[in-house]
Amino acid sequence: MNGHITYEFPLNERMRTFIRLEQLFRHLHHFARGGSEYDSRAAVDGLLDILAIFSRNDIRSELLKELERHYKVLARIARSQGIDRDKLQAVVAQIDTLSERLRSINGKLSAQLNSNGLFKSIAQRSAIPGGTCNFDIPGYHYWLQQPAGQRQADLGAWIAPFSPIQDALGFVLDTIRHSALPTTELAQAGFFQQNLDRSLPYQMLRVTLDEELPVFAEISGGKHRFTIRFMEPAFEERPRQTEADIPFQLTRCLF
Repeated sequence: MNGHITYEFPLNERMRTFIRLEQLFRHLHHFARGGSEYDSRAAVDGLLDILAIFSRNDIRSELLKELERHYKVLARIARSQGIDRDKLQAVVAQIDTLSERLRSINGKLSAQLNSNGLFKSIAQRSAIPGGTCNFDIPGYHYWLQQPAGQRQADLGAWIAPFSPIQDALGFVLDTIRHSALPTTELAQAGFFQQNLDRSLPYQMLRVTLDEELPVFAEISGGKHRFTIRFMEPAFEERPRQTEADIPFQLTRCLF
């Protein structure tokens, strides 16, 4: 939102993983488009982080479960009066397409990269600080000196198998973010706390501030209660909670 800063807080582990993965994909695509050696290095590092998340989580299965949950919510909404049924049907069709693409993935997405000798050697050395220097992996150094177009093409080929995941992830998070309207709230002396209805499946909190306010939002809590503290940045010491009253927009994303 122009002129504002939004802070997000996931209310369950699935949303935490999805938001982290979304950030890593954005990082990856940004640097994969770059032409310098260090753009390519940053893109490879981002891809390694994505693979680390995939090694600990069954992302494909989690996305299929989330799409199925969305489908059931929309089926309940379809019984309501005054619903734009054409628009609803279009969204349902999109869920079907995304689900089918996820189901069509054969094997582990990391298999192609794990069988790539260069990428395998980079992954093995990346845990060591500075472990991908030119004397550590001469083949990596050689690849980094190739024309930008070639490196970008190679990165594109490595990223392409993740396309169904990225598309489903974008749909899920976009739907959740736009599932509720924001309310205007006031944090007295920089503090705001509220309970959430335990019977409702809240997924995420979004706190939006005017970018000119000299504070940032520190959010904590869970699916039953949350706390927001507005902190004054102090980069040479610990930030402290502001004493000012802070107006903000709060979106309780419920889908």
